[in-house]
Amino acid sequence: MSEVKRTQQGRVVSDKMDKTVVVQTEKMVMHPMYKKFVRRRVKYKVHDENNDARMGDTVLIEETRPLSRSKRWKIRTITQRAV
Repeated sequence: MSEVKRTQQGRVVSDKMDKTVVVQTEKMVMHPMYKKFVRRRVKYKVHDENNDARMGDTVLIEETRPLSRSKRWKIRTITQRAV
């Protein structure tokens, strides 16, 4: 039985922790009253087993079982390296 896991794409904003990076994702939502699109940003603590990701990289993350108190995501692939 194959399970489809939620994925999101975002940018690494911090890589100072060991085996953990902070990834910021962004989505556009419509304001309920003014009907204008507003950017909403969320930061996730993401598991990075090999410490591959660096600050500024664009990564694809997927949901996983709880790995710690705050980590529920892990890196699937590094989409684009920072310059």
